[in-house]
Amino acid sequence: MDVFLEYVDYYAAESAYRYLAAHTAVPYLEPTNLIRQFITLTLAVDLGVNLLYFTVSPLSYYLVFDRTLEQHPKFLKNQIRQEIIAATKAFLPMTILTVPWFMMEVHGYSRLYENVSLYGWPYFFLTILLFLLFTDFGVYWIHRLLHHRLIYAKVHKPHHKWIIPTPFAAFAFNYLDGYLQSVPYHLAVFVFPIHKYLYLGLFVFVQLWTVMIHDGEYMSTNPIINGSAHHTVHHIYFNYNYGQYFTLWDRVFGSHRYPPPEVTDRELRNSKSIQKDQAKDVEDMLPTLELKSKVA
Repeated sequence: MDVFLEYVDYYAAESAYRYLAAHTAVPYLEPTNLIRQFITLTLAVDLGVNLLYFTVSPLSYYLVFDRTLEQHPKFLKNQIRQEIIAATKAFLPMTILTVPWFMMEVHGYSRLYENVSLYGWPYFFLTILLFLLFTDFGVYWIHRLLHHRLIYAKVHKPHHKWIIPTPFAAFAFNYLDGYLQSVPYHLAVFVFPIHKYLYLGLFVFVQLWTVMIHDGEYMSTNPIINGSAHHTVHHIYFNYNYGQYFTLWDRVFGSHRYPPPEVTDRELRNSKSIQKDQAKDVEDMLPTLELKSKVA
């Protein structure tokens, strides 16, 4: 994240701080000042997340999402508007909680490195698999714990308001929920070496993948990849498919459910009778999940 901070400082932040110091009572803060770094990273990351969300989610919604799903009885009135409001409310507090991780990276406490020759190209590419497996394992268990009855109602329930999610639901959650599930991504760089530019790329990939698994278009039912079809099963049937990228940990720990035809087949999933059955299944599970059956 030091590279990101350097670019932000060079192209925007330095000029902004000098302007404020010259025209207001705000004192000039050196680039190495911790307060300045915290403010800069918070504003820049929050802006970046918003730009990504309002670029990728609309593109996915208009180009990929099966909008006939909006006729599903569990698709809420004004749902997209509600998803957007929930997401934008979560971004800033989630960023504030996340920035201390970035600060530790900037100050050299992580195992990020810049010179590929330090570990070689084979390790560089192996890191991609290590990162995905490590973070998938972490997200799996955090996500599964968020479904515990003592935690679910207070933290994770808002995201399961979207039984039939759209790409705008990808980040529509309680800010603490989003932060907790992001911890493995930040922890990874303190556990094993990762090239800093590769890490930035993987960080963006994580955001894109999160949108993709909420796009409602099931281009693949690969038994290994936890794609949109598998994640839709999670939203409809709740206690399955907690993984982020793979089905590995769900299979190992007994929470895997292969997407049935009524999820993957376009004709079946738009069947009114099947949608009615799905809605009934959801209603039957609501009491155990502490969800209200009617959402204002």
